[in-house]
Amino acid sequence: MKVYTKTGDKGTTSLVGGKRVPKNHPRVEAYGDVDELISYLGVVICDTDTLHEQELLRKIQKDLMLVSAHFASDGSSKKMKGISEEDITLLESEIDIMTGEMPPQIAFILPGDPRVASECHVARTVCRRAERHALAIIQEKENEDITGTQLEIGIRYLNRLSDYLFTLGRFFCHKNGIDETFWLP
Repeated sequence: MKVYTKTGDKGTTSLVGGKRVPKNHPRVEAYGDVDELISYLGVVICDTDTLHEQELLRKIQKDLMLVSAHFASDGSSKKMKGISEEDITLLESEIDIMTGEMPPQIAFILPGDPRVASECHVARTVCRRAERHALAIIQEKENEDITGTQLEIGIRYLNRLSDYLFTLGRFFCHKNGIDETFWLP
């Protein structure tokens, strides 16, 4: 199988289901950001030295593949697996565990050492961008009820994931005995 198909040479791509759209379509923007996030989480995994975080980040990458597939779907494929409320709850539980082990946040945080903490903050900003672009999909379908759909769950997952990545960045500072750099106006 060849990597190139030449079908996108005129600025269009296919959604899951076959519908062709411009490469700057809201769905393409959203799943492109999720793809970038998946890749950047790979960098975080490379710099993470604990098995628990590595395994959880791998699970998150797999969850994000499902989110991406739903963002990329034109709606004609009904048999796609999705993420669940339990996946969101897992992120919340992990946030609560890490937060319970750290001192409270006293101001805005400026990313810095250790490197893996800054990588978490970069991943968090990519995650927030993916969430913003996913909201454009909802606006595209504003006359449809999306409550409980994989689109709505995916957006909530991204929102919680950005909180998790923020907390993980803080946790890496704490775990490595490095004081966070606070921005105090």
